[in-house]
Amino acid sequence: MHLSAKAPVMAPLYRNSLFHSDVRAEVHQHVAQELTDHTLHWKPGVPDAAMCKGELKRLHVYTLQYGAEVEVRPRPFDDFVLIHTSLAGGVEIDCDGNRLSVREGRSAVLAPTKKIHMRWFPGTQQLIVRVPRSLLDEVGGAPDGKEHVPPGYLIPRALQNQWDLLMQCMLNLLSVSGQQILNGDWLDQFERNLISFVLGHQPCGADTHAGIALPGCADRHAGSDMRSISARQMDALIEYIESRLCAPIALEDMARAAGASVRKLNVLCHRYHGVSPMELLRNMRLDAVRSRLLIDPGVRVTEIALSHGFGHMGRFAAYYAARFYELPSDTLKRDLQ
Repeated sequence: MHLSAKAPVMAPLYRNSLFHSDVRAEVHQHVAQELTDHTLHWKPGVPDAAMCKGELKRLHVYTLQYGAEVEVRPRPFDDFVLIHTSLAGGVEIDCDGNRLSVREGRSAVLAPTKKIHMRWFPGTQQLIVRVPRSLLDEVGGAPDGKEHVPPGYLIPRALQNQWDLLMQCMLNLLSVSGQQILNGDWLDQFERNLISFVLGHQPCGADTHAGIALPGCADRHAGSDMRSISARQMDALIEYIESRLCAPIALEDMARAAGASVRKLNVLCHRYHGVSPMELLRNMRLDAVRSRLLIDPGVRVTEIALSHGFGHMGRFAAYYAARFYELPSDTLKRDLQ
């Protein structure tokens, strides 16, 4: 299950609210102070901005929402990298020419050196991890003192579930880190492991970073051919499901799209997503329904549910509530407020 804005694990972060405001100048001031200077262009809509903050040892963790649609143009940041996870809604990002669509349930690593332009959709809430460059350099062992990270990339779909588990663990740690009962060395190792995950799964290749192959890519690929094949199979499956969210899909169709047997597909889905293939299909359709409800408050819940293959409204509502901690009607009411 991907992280949700209403997940209980978010509670420690929400307890430390930095601000909740509908005053646009105040919002800009607070966000610039915590992250980086930027220009902020508000689109039509009612501002309902809020920011919460948590700290571990060297990582800073935030939730941020604007309420209305906004365009943000931050200054490129040299001494840190941001990792965005969409808890609700989505953000379109142009990061040094790399176009990213960070939809609900997806995560992106942002390390611009020239320019960055973001478009936040209405109702979007992001979980943001601020990673100091010094930590990246230490974990990556960059010989020139600066770890090379691509300007912007999405964490692979097949690994999103693993990243969400790391985020959940990190959020749980926020409830005890302030009590100084955690061993400092252990906490440092946790942060380093989290960064190792990010660096170990960044895109590799000659065209990834200014035409230069990233350090360590060849080593990371050595001996991992089978893992790469499995990840590609899962990506193929996700792309197939996304192309047929409103069409009938059988288990055999999914296995064929992934280039795997039904048995192997079941193993892969549990390994990468923790659910069966049919549960993965259901979750992706639920995500699509939620995105539609957030974007188009005039839509009828029954109509959008039926179009995405949910024939029983009672079961659909139960699945929706279990995944997002609210009913579909609550999502529509919140968007209309």
